[in-house]
Amino acid sequence: MAEEEKRLPESPIQAASGADAAKASLNPSVFLQETKRELEQVTWPSRQQLISESIAVIAMVALSATLVYFLDDLFVKIQAAVFPS
Repeated sequence: MAEEEKRLPESPIQAASGADAAKASLNPSVFLQETKRELEQVTWPSRQQLISESIAVIAMVALSATLVYFLDDLFVKIQAAVFPS
């Protein structure tokens, strides 16, 4: 048995050709309809996922900033040793 792909209805821009495609791409109504359709396909995270991933991002940013701070401090000390004032 052949598997059939689930196809979305063809958008007005995909259906249009040539000059019609240019007109449809500038149509705010078509843009809003397609935007709504795309947002309906988004898998939104749960509250718990959002919180845990936000904490992970904040922790990684803090870790990276701390690493950069210590590397900068190390290079300042090396520079002071190599080029004494």
